[in-house]
Amino acid sequence: MDNAEATRRLHAKKQTLDDAYAAPANFLEIDVINPITHGDPKKRYTDYEVRMRTNLPVFKIKESSVRRRYSDFEWLRSELERDSKIVVPALPGKAIKRQLPFRNDDGIYDEDFIEDRRKALEQFINKIAGHPLAQNERCLHMFLQEPVIDKNYVPGKIRPN
Repeated sequence: MDNAEATRRLHAKKQTLDDAYAAPANFLEIDVINPITHGDPKKRYTDYEVRMRTNLPVFKIKESSVRRRYSDFEWLRSELERDSKIVVPALPGKAIKRQLPFRNDDGIYDEDFIEDRRKALEQFINKIAGHPLAQNERCLHMFLQEPVIDKNYVPGKIRPN
């Protein structure tokens, strides 16, 4: 084989319109949206809609929508740290200073803060759910797909069919 033959370009197959607009091979989309603050001023909390769409075989349910509080994200993170082999990314901070009294804004219920937290939670859950090892963890499936998280569940792996 001479030099010219060794360095010759491979002929790339031209992409057709069908290829370009076909369903992606594998996708997992998770949005954290629609924050709602509940309760009276003494017992308030904000939760978020966590909406998932996927065609990955490991997820039996292909589309789901659940509501989750910040503490639910904390639960998921601690479960994954304990049971999985992945390095779990950090959550956005607890915002302790925003919870102090005598503020001249709404603290953790301020719209800008809620929006910043929403974006950070969306990045967090997408990093985790995009990890192939995390996708097999029962806690992630429960977090994304079960209306209520059963904190007494038995940790384990999900086996794709």
